[in-house]
Amino acid sequence: MTSRNYAAIDLGSNSCRLLICDDNGKTLFTEHYSTRLAEGMKEDNCLTEQAIMRGEDAFYKIKQHLREYNVTGHNLRAIATAACRQAKNGAEFINKIKDLSGIELEIIAGEEEARLNLEGAIEHVRGMSKYVLLWDVGGGSTEVSLATNSDKPKMIKTISIPYGARNAAEQFDLHEYDEVKAAKLAEEIDGYLQKFLAEVEMPDLKDISFVATSSTALRLTAMIEGKDKYDREAEDGQVITAKQVFNILQKLYKCSVEELGKNPNVGESRAPIFVAACVIFAQIIRLLKVDNMTVSLKSAKDAIIANLIERDKKHG
Repeated sequence: MTSRNYAAIDLGSNSCRLLICDDNGKTLFTEHYSTRLAEGMKEDNCLTEQAIMRGEDAFYKIKQHLREYNVTGHNLRAIATAACRQAKNGAEFINKIKDLSGIELEIIAGEEEARLNLEGAIEHVRGMSKYVLLWDVGGGSTEVSLATNSDKPKMIKTISIPYGARNAAEQFDLHEYDEVKAAKLAEEIDGYLQKFLAEVEMPDLKDISFVATSSTALRLTAMIEGKDKYDREAEDGQVITAKQVFNILQKLYKCSVEELGKNPNVGESRAPIFVAACVIFAQIIRLLKVDNMTVSLKSAKDAIIANLIERDKKHG
């Protein structure tokens, strides 16, 4: 019996992630592309021509990798999240990608995005508590979810906040730390989190494992550990405390965009949106009274691969 290869594509508001695995779940190839899809959407809520071109370039490359690893359409799931959900020309962009690469992108709702992130990231804390609370600060939205911590986690409550690193940085003009602008963003995030808390009966904190996905969590962890080179894989599964996060943020908030760009754990492309991401991240752990958290590189793409493999095993 010949082995099959599977692929997951996760097109976010800031980057596009590709994961290719064999039928045992072993990673064969992984890459992420800086598409900055939501950049400039503030003006008319449309993807700009430049963003569309970056997206097309990424999918041209992805098409070559899929061919190289012999991944067929049946063994591929490609999802698009906040930027395509929110953009007036999101569907038009999806059609362009289909014509260019043959890849059918599926625009998913925030709830589905949260479910996939949960399934991918729960591996780090599975069985360690009764519940898991996970948050993912993306480029154009932030998902917060409470679920049971089990082999088949049951989602209890999820909320998709329509602010992520890129659109929050643009909308609140928050590229360098400014107390007034940061307070406005924090207040906005607060409103959504208060709604989340009002609609769910939160378990005792000692019964919850807190998990943070997205590059913001991984980058902060690298800084807390004093790394002089950003290595996402090395930070996957690490545990950090809220105190450590707030201590590092005090230092980061004093930096200019240029200084952030020179930080090896931030970099030039991430620097203009990193402060906004940190403000959102900090507000979540502050309001949800998070003491310590596990950071996870594993997310939606990992869940997609696992689901595809499980599907084929069921059908022989």
